[in-house]
Amino acid sequence: MARIVGGIGCSHAPSIAHSFDRGLQEDPAWSPLYKGYEPAKAWLEKLKPDVIVAVYNDHMNRFFFDAYPTFALGVSDKHPQADEGWGKRDLPDLPGDADFSWHMAQSLVEDEFDPTICQEMPVDHGILSILPLLTDNRWPAPLIPLAANVIQHPLPTPRRFFHLGQAIRRAVESYPKDLRVLVVATGGMSHQLHGDRFGFMNPDWDNEFLDLLEHDPQALVKLKHHDYMERGGAESVEMIMWLAMRSSLGEKVRRIHRHYYAPMLTGYGLIVFEGADA
Repeated sequence: MARIVGGIGCSHAPSIAHSFDRGLQEDPAWSPLYKGYEPAKAWLEKLKPDVIVAVYNDHMNRFFFDAYPTFALGVSDKHPQADEGWGKRDLPDLPGDADFSWHMAQSLVEDEFDPTICQEMPVDHGILSILPLLTDNRWPAPLIPLAANVIQHPLPTPRRFFHLGQAIRRAVESYPKDLRVLVVATGGMSHQLHGDRFGFMNPDWDNEFLDLLEHDPQALVKLKHHDYMERGGAESVEMIMWLAMRSSLGEKVRRIHRHYYAPMLTGYGLIVFEGADA
């Protein structure tokens, strides 16, 4: 059977993509971020997953406010890059795994999740801002995009994301092929991009979140959306997607790597786990 062999939680931002495409890896403002990803990149190279399940949010490139699904699953052998308004980046399309995706779709429905099924799923910086930092290969494994609504209220609750991760684990473990699966969740950390608190960041909260994610995720499950938004800024509610990654790994985890950097507008967090039974 397939099994989950690791999990990554990380921030996403269009500015990360900008820095990568312009070769700013050694720029003083960006080099701490890139150096922080090097241990995760080395770990991923050794891990060699067969499939990556990515929980992220679309930024109005596949969905819009008039029809934004709570959860949406890409079920294709290829996922094109979304043009976010400034032209496509010099990156190839992402490979998918239609067979595994359809199995996951059926399993999630049987687990009382009802994702919108997308046979075409262009992906944006929610995935593509960070994936190039994790690997020099383009790309290391087929990717299954699982988009979640953390933009248009009402949002799924933190508890719902925790249950989603458990459902992802059951879907993986019921797949008959012997595959090694990596679960990635992106979003946050603290940031607010509008209103009176534009530019707000809270490194103390971001680091507390990383502590709790590792040791006491139920404390994060119990928080309300407004708790996240008050502590980390309106857009930081994206962090609840990390709960799906964490719960997919089981009750106990081993932390492989952790990094945090808050230079501008967004707290950039990164955490890498293996399940205790991996």
